[in-house]
Amino acid sequence: MDKILVDQTIQFVKKELENAEGGHDWFHIERVWKNALLVAQGETCDLLVVQLAALLHDIADSKFHAGDETVGPKKARVFLESHDVDEKTIAHVVNIIENISFKGGNFERNFHSKELDIVQDADRLDAIGAVGIARCFNYGGFKNRALYNPEIPPVMNMSKEDYKKSDSPTINHFYEKLLLLKDRMNTETGKRIAAQRHQYMEDFLAQFYAEWRGEK
Repeated sequence: MDKILVDQTIQFVKKELENAEGGHDWFHIERVWKNALLVAQGETCDLLVVQLAALLHDIADSKFHAGDETVGPKKARVFLESHDVDEKTIAHVVNIIENISFKGGNFERNFHSKELDIVQDADRLDAIGAVGIARCFNYGGFKNRALYNPEIPPVMNMSKEDYKKSDSPTINHFYEKLLLLKDRMNTETGKRIAAQRHQYMEDFLAQFYAEWRGEK
């Protein structure tokens, strides 16, 4: 029964995100889902909740809905209710969706569960490393942002509102979010994978600045 629901959720998400921006499309969801299954191997958790939350966590990212953070949770709830999922599971999945995002790094989760820890780590792992770099520049291009401007420094500790409105160069996003994620992972598996992907980003930035300066 769980497998059938997961398969139905996959088909729903694929349909909903068929025209999504490249960093927030079905393939992002698929990677987060696979990351979640990997992280969950070392944890005691409700694997169905983990899978449903991973698959539905970006069903309507607020970045693409005028900043409205209610669209995604509502859409996930309607879908799950239409498949007769029990209310306890629905509420848990919705709570994960509502509390998973970075939102400038100053957002305090008002819900806690092992399943949220797992899915949040899975989502953050897709924001760092080689894929994270690719996604970062893809979204920067989508928003027509500068690659880098030495005269515009990163803004640290932004409020959620300022983070949403930021249009700073793409390189700044590394300092405003991506490089912060390693130390905010929840699980031991997440921390281990994040450390390696973090180093990859550090190496990339060193190469980027060297090329920018015309050194190599």
